[in-house]
Parts: sequence; C-alpha cells; structure tokens
Amino acid sequence: MTGLDSLLLALAEPDVLATEVARHGPNEARCLVPAGGVPALGALACDRFGAHLLLMAGEDRRRDDHAFVVHYVFGHPRERWVLDAATRLDPVRPEVPSLGPFLYPASRFERELEDLFGIVATGHPDPRPLVRHGFWPEQYHPLRKDAVAADFTDDGRPFPFTTVGGEGVFEIPVGPVHAGVIEPGHFRFSVMGETIIDMKSRLYFAHKGTEKLFEGRSTEGGLRLAERVSGDTSVGHSLAFCEALEAAAGVEASRRARYLRVVLLELERLYNHVADFGAIVNDTGFAVAHAHCLRIRERLLRLNKRLTGSRLLRGAIVPGGVAADLAAGAALVAEVESALADFLEIVEISLENTLVLDRLDGTGVLPPDKAVDHGALGFVGRASGVDVDARRDRPFAAYADLAFDVPVMTGGDVKARALVRVEEARQSVRLIRQASAELPSGPLVAAFPDLPPREPGLGVVEGWRGRIVHWVRVAPDGRLDRVKIADPSFFNWPALSHALVDNIVPDFPLCNKSFNQSYSGHDL
Repeated sequence: MTGLDSLLLALAEPDVLATEVARHGPNEARCLVPAGGVPALGALACDRFGAHLLLMAGEDRRRDDHAFVVHYVFGHPRERWVLDAATRLDPVRPEVPSLGPFLYPASRFERELEDLFGIVATGHPDPRPLVRHGFWPEQYHPLRKDAVAADFTDDGRPFPFTTVGGEGVFEIPVGPVHAGVIEPGHFRFSVMGETIIDMKSRLYFAHKGTEKLFEGRSTEGGLRLAERVSGDTSVGHSLAFCEALEAAAGVEASRRARYLRVVLLELERLYNHVADFGAIVNDTGFAVAHAHCLRIRERLLRLNKRLTGSRLLRGAIVPGGVAADLAAGAALVAEVESALADFLEIVEISLENTLVLDRLDGTGVLPPDKAVDHGALGFVGRASGVDVDARRDRPFAAYADLAFDVPVMTGGDVKARALVRVEEARQSVRLIRQASAELPSGPLVAAFPDLPPREPGLGVVEGWRGRIVHWVRVAPDGRLDRVKIADPSFFNWPALSHALVDNIVPDFPLCNKSFNQSYSGHDL
C-alpha cells in the first residue's frame, strides 16, 4: 500500500470525515472536507504523512454552486503524490478554521484569502492585512466575481506594524522607494545601535491583480500573462502554467519538447545564478567580480536571443510542447560550458579574497529549523539544509531521464546561499549537455484537446528561485476561470527577517541580495 493509499483511508477518520474521495491518476487524489475538519486534515497530511502545503486556492463559486471554495493542495516531497482537498463555505459568511497556529505558510495564504475573497480564517494567530493596503475600501475583495472597481482614498491611517520600545531601541524605515530600478518594498528595522533585533517587511506595493487578470482570458492570453509574472522567470512560470493545462487536459508534452524544456529552464537558471553571485560579491565591495558576472550574464542573454528570439526566453513554451525547435547541439553545449568556465574562474578569484569571505561567512544565517518552519524553497532552503527540489522529487519535463545532483548545505549564511548557486550552475550545464546529447526526434507539440470545464490542473516546476506551482481551472466556455500561483518568493520573503537578526544594518543589502526574492512574483 502506498503512502497515498494510506492517506486516503485515513481521510475517513471522524476528525476529518472527507467525502467524494477519488483518485486522479496514479499520484493525485481529490476529496471534499467539511470546514470543521480542516485542522485535522492539515495535521493528518503534514504531521502523520509528511506532506508539504503547496498552495491554498480560493474560488468564488456562488453563481454555480452557491458557495465559496478553498482548495488545500498538499504534496509529499519524496513519494510524489498530491492531495487536493476542497472545502465549501457559506456564500454569505465564509469562514474556515485556521491552520496558522501550527503551519506558518498556511497563515499567510489565509491572510491573502481574507483580503482577496473575504474568507475569514477563524482563530488566526495574526489576522492583520497582508495584501490589503490602507486605502482599500473595507468591503472590497477583488477576487470575488462581483467585485467592481473601487474608489481608493488614502485616509492617512498607518499600517499596523508591531511597535517596539525600550531604552536604546530605535526604528529605521527603509523604502518602499529604493535607489535603482528594483521594485518597491518597505522594511522596518528595530535596532540596538547597529545590531538588528527585528525586521518587519511590508510588501504588495507592486500588487498588480495578476490572478484577477487571468479571469476570462483564453489559454493563449493566460500563457502570455504567466510569462510576465516575474520577468526573470519567464520559462519557470510559463512551464508551470502549461504543465497545469496539460494536467487538466490529461495530455503530456511531446518527448522531444520535454527535453527542450529542460534546456530552456536550465538556461534561465544559469543566467540568473551567474548574475546573483556577482551581485552578492558586489555588496561586499568587490565590484570587479560583479562586472565580470554581468559580462557573462550578457553573453548568456545573447545566447537566449539566438536560440529563441527573446533574451528572457519568452514565447518558447506552449501547451503540449515548445514553440520552435532549438539548435540544442554541440555548439550550444560548447557555449554554455565556456560561459561556465568563465564564471567559475570569477568565483575562484572571489572566494580567494579574504575581504569577500569575511563578509559572506556567518552573515545572515537562516537556521535549518526556521527554514523548515517557513517552508523555505530553492537555494534559500537548500543552503539551510532543506533537501527539496521538484526536478528530482516530482519530476517534470525530462528530468526523470537525466542525472544531476541537488546541492544542499547546512551553513544557512550568505556564503552557503552563494555556493549553492554556484553548484546549481554546474548542474545546469550538466543537464543541458545531457539533454542535448540525448535529444529525441519527433514533433515539438503534442495534440492538445479542448480543456474539460471545471477540471483543475496542477503544474509544479522547480524554477531558479525554487518551486513554482500553478493551479488552473477553466470555465465551460474554455476560458480561464481561476488561476492560483505560488511563487517561491511567497514562502521565502518572511524568512529574511529571521536571517537578519543579530546582524548589523549595513549587512542588510548583502543578506537581501543573497535571498533575492521577487517582489512581482510575491505581489500577485
């Protein structure tokens, strides 16, 4: 009996009382859970069966089913199974017990649900607004189907930050407007001298209503939007979106396309990791290494342009496959291997500089237990001992056919986050080499049928920042009805506050860059 089989039997326990339990393929199951059974469901899936919460998705189905619906999507990190448990809520007063007291990522999804849908998580440990800024009208919940454009008037009320006090304690506000072209975010430091004792962040200044913009779009229009969720993750988000559509349709991308998708995703990972390493050492004052990393990044962006017509690899992924063939042969492999060798030389020079090492080593430590509590993903999690990677744990594209290593470190500091990036760059080139050598012949796109109405699809992809999840459901007319996205930044941003404790204020830019989370991917 598999772990999923055992879980499905346990769903009938009196505390959960799940109904409509059904398998959908070998590794996915769905069920309906009464609202009162949600806390027991969370404890069952996470504590007893070792699952992780991938996302929570709300739906306004008052017109069709006279209810709000919340989906709890759990996935096991090794056994590859997924459970989509839905609960129906009252259409007038939607409430559900909170998972927040024992599952921190759930607490943030719940705050998001209240702001965007008006769904209240009762017993929530921190019910402050998350998405909602002070000038949103009180009853404005934009993801409700009947939401209309609101009149936003700032009445001057301050955001409810937790106040601090005590002799010698000061607050330093930073942002939301920053130097340069980075997106807006407000960081409030509580300091004793120069030592940080706490940091609270306020994001969502870049909230664009992305999930609302998916509603009513064709799948083609949705794909163009998915590519733009976070500009440096065009392949990651477009692939997750297409994987979700393919799951809903019950089709698999063509075999050749699956290998080409590996090449595209690893090219994206490679240019971002090269750029990030340079930016990290630049914040130690080693500007020459940064300049060389930018040079190598530009080299890789020009390669992307030659291969796909887009420096950011936009337009390359389509439902069922890829948009065009790639020259994924010896010339491509030689180019990325040369760029990697160039990069590794810069890494070696940087790590031999004691001034660089002194700033990286022991700075911005995220302890493994805090990383686990926050559900930290990608290089942030793996630098703190969280051995999770969807390419290995829940293979997609052609990753199941290729050999690669997942670098995991336990230091949890800026140095570890930089070195994980370096090792992942090595693995990206290794994967591109294998995928190019083993590239099968055949069509670029599989036949893609009409999507079944109201059939949800789940796409899980390991983007360069970490796990990306898209949950997609289409309306009877074939247009998108609901798209829920969980970018890794949603999990990783709060962990930055813990990594900053006991560091000095001048190390904030260095710590922040070592995390390098997406404002845009977070502020959906």
